This record gives sequence, structure tokens and C-alpha cells, in this order.
Amino acid sequence: MFGMEWNNGFTFGFLFSLVLGLWAVINILQNDRTGPFGKSVWSVLVLFVPYLGFIAWLLIGPKATKKRIG
Repeated sequence: MFGMEWNNGFTFGFLFSLVLGLWAVINILQNDRTGPFGKSVWSVLVLFVPYLGFIAWLLIGPKATKKRIG
């Protein structure tokens, strides 16, 4: 009964994007260097455009908030 739902690739893809999105939003909200506007923009982007938003945040978001030395 429960195992038949996992055969559907849509269900796995949805759960995978949900986990990635929640992980990204938690990291976005815990970031102290980003202001409230930036946090809300990244959160909306990650939640409403799941894969593209997560990849954009992964490539641009954490690197942009690192403190530069020198």
C-alpha cells in the first residue's frame, strides 16, 4: 500500500525539492549578514521556483555573504 507511492518519480522529486527548499530557507533565515529584504527575496525565490531557486542560492547566496579578508 505505502510502497506503491514511491514508484512514482513525481513523489520522490517533490519530496526531494521540499527537503532542499526547507534546508535552504533555514540557512537563509539563520544568516546574520543578510538583511530582512534579502532574506525574504531569497526565501520566496527558493520556495516558489524550487530547483532553479535552490541552485541560484547555492551558487550566489552563500558566496555573496562570506566576509572578505584583505
